[in-house]
Amino acid sequence: MQGSLDKIDIGILVLYACVLIWMGVYYRRKCRTAEQFMVAGRSIPAWAAGLAVMSAYTSSISYIATPGMAFESNWHPMIFALCILPIAWLVCKYAVPYYRRTRLISVYSFLEERLGAWGRVYAALSFLLYMMGRIAVILYLVSLLLNTFVTWNIGALIFIIGLVTIVYTLLGGMEAVIWTDVMQSAIMIIGVLFCAVSLSFHVFSGPEPLIQAAIEQGKFSFGSLKPSLSNAQGLLSGRTIWVMIIFGVTENLRNLLADQNYVQKYCSVPTEREARRSIWIAMLIYIPLTAVFLYIGTSLFAFYSGSGELTQAGITKSDKVFPYFIATQVPPVLKGLIIAAIIAAAMSTVDSALNCSATVLLLDFYKRFFNPKVGERSSMMFLRLATVVWGVLGTAFGLVMIRAESALNVWWQISGIFGGGMLGLFILTLLKVRLHLWQGLVSVGVSIAVISWASFMRDSFLNKFNLQIKETWKWAECDLDVVIIGATGTAVLMVVACLFGLINRKQANTSGEK
Repeated sequence: MQGSLDKIDIGILVLYACVLIWMGVYYRRKCRTAEQFMVAGRSIPAWAAGLAVMSAYTSSISYIATPGMAFESNWHPMIFALCILPIAWLVCKYAVPYYRRTRLISVYSFLEERLGAWGRVYAALSFLLYMMGRIAVILYLVSLLLNTFVTWNIGALIFIIGLVTIVYTLLGGMEAVIWTDVMQSAIMIIGVLFCAVSLSFHVFSGPEPLIQAAIEQGKFSFGSLKPSLSNAQGLLSGRTIWVMIIFGVTENLRNLLADQNYVQKYCSVPTEREARRSIWIAMLIYIPLTAVFLYIGTSLFAFYSGSGELTQAGITKSDKVFPYFIATQVPPVLKGLIIAAIIAAAMSTVDSALNCSATVLLLDFYKRFFNPKVGERSSMMFLRLATVVWGVLGTAFGLVMIRAESALNVWWQISGIFGGGMLGLFILTLLKVRLHLWQGLVSVGVSIAVISWASFMRDSFLNKFNLQIKETWKWAECDLDVVIIGATGTAVLMVVACLFGLINRKQANTSGEK
């Protein structure tokens, strides 16, 4: 069933797009140097940087895919959010002081100081591919929402949203990114709270509240306590608490310690104290907001339980349930504001991804290897060109996402594949493990091999291509839950590298004795 937008709703969306472009033009006059483009001259207040970090965590992945996950399974994504608390403490205590003391802009330059150029290149390249995947998932999800209301092709919607985001990011740099994130965060929070309150009136009213159906189906469960890390069937309901703890710890550590997208934001504030404050502001908003998103998904299950309405409307993907509710149950004006909120959540993450990708391309590749003495004007031209190129690539890959069954699952897999090795290198650096070039390459190679095996040597992947694992190769099948593929790659990289480190230390001690 196709929803519709009133003229006033369309007007809200057009006005919102115009405001974003205007903000890009406005902040362009402040964006005269490469440092201003990348870290806004380190002049951003802590509360604004905190909202920007929070918006990078949420995006349309939270707004659409997280309710879809709760609708289909349970509250296991909440464990991911709760794992942030100890990780935020560790990062604020140990990483932030070093990053601020060295006036770091690219977090991957930190790896070169301890491991060598190979570590910097591998981590930076992993980040760029990771960002491309993130842009693709986010553009797909927000276009999926809009496609519920307009007859335009999803591909055309992906292109338009990608284009608007590229334009204002290109013009205003990091300052435009952060202040649009502040505006977008406020719109997003208001929108999601309205949806939660609206659903509550539906599912808690009457002598037999609809929410009872969700309670009976275990929709508020955090997952199974079974001591298992496997999920051979790929079912969301089969995901254990232990899997989510491993995923939550490793992914949040990678986000706040090793992800340029987050580090660049909290390095845009004037002092170390404000950098720590920005992280805690972000986390203390994100955790309850995740609970609200999950509550919406559970309430949607209760609201539609037993009615058959979704089947009649042709809704087959859980990611489409929340957009369908907005299309059919939310009144005009409010509908336009909520859609604007979801688009805001998407754009606030895409603009940041584009800015950070351009920064990494300049500092970790062009300036490091091709033109170390590049001037200010050439740096600005390169940053803007890189923003356009990465925006176009992310938009192109967004078209591939149209065939995805669960966008959140796809995103978690992308996070694992491209983020696992990156986190491993940072942990090795903090542990002061010294490696020769060939040892580092072998460690990374083994990690990539294990990640590839865990990603592709499974029936759930091969079935998409009408392939099956032969009986003689069943012993090699991977049944680990897909969301901990990255953690597996991290663990393998660290084990191999630490063995090399011990050998190197022993050889050094032996040489010293002689």
